[in-house]
Amino acid sequence: MNRQHPTPELEQRLYFRQWLAGRDFARADPIAGQMANFVYAIGDRTTGEAVLVDPCYAVGDLCQLVERDGMRVTGALATHYHPDHVGGDLFGHELQGIRELLTRCPCKVHVQRAEVPWVLRQTGCSQSDLAVHDSGDVLMVGAIPITLIHTPGHTPGSMCFLVQNRLVAGDTLFLQGCGRTDFPGGDARQLYLSLTQKLAMVPDSAILFPGHAYDPRGQAPLGETRRTNMVFQPKSEAEWLALFARG
Repeated sequence: MNRQHPTPELEQRLYFRQWLAGRDFARADPIAGQMANFVYAIGDRTTGEAVLVDPCYAVGDLCQLVERDGMRVTGALATHYHPDHVGGDLFGHELQGIRELLTRCPCKVHVQRAEVPWVLRQTGCSQSDLAVHDSGDVLMVGAIPITLIHTPGHTPGSMCFLVQNRLVAGDTLFLQGCGRTDFPGGDARQLYLSLTQKLAMVPDSAILFPGHAYDPRGQAPLGETRRTNMVFQPKSEAEWLALFARG
């Protein structure tokens, strides 16, 4: 993995926001409050460019939050295809997401190659709306590099994003627990390998930012998570699968 090294200069330029659905935006949406998704904005304060990670529920609110900070939305990143992250049908409820973002802010949605058919089917977006990536690709937002890490398991093309020693993990890894593998496209063995091998290159000093507020804390050092999260306790793949494989 082409891991980027944090620098003080980039830290000063980095624009990084974490917003909780139902609290910081989409306050009137009961589904947003129940699902407790985090949406992230990552950008370059010098150029004013920013990308939204998993924009959902209230796209207008999110764009306004970015604009109030003197920034502009120039793209989106999708950790995975589930409707509470990219929009679309959630058990009969139509959620706003990347499709609505594109009508407001024409831009590219960056997705992992294996996730493309799932995102297209879920959102109704077209292939031309997407920028397709492989693991290790680096997306530049202004001068800010974001390293894209393919972490399959929760879905085939789940991605995590590493920027200035911050790991935005979507539903691959929470502060407690990890993503489910019994939804379509889930694979328990792949998730085990993602947690223990794909993310092994990310240092303990990195700060973990999850996709949901399933813990009172919104963030935690990755090293602390590795010590306290039960998903890192099994000593072998077989033991992990026996405890966490579902379906």
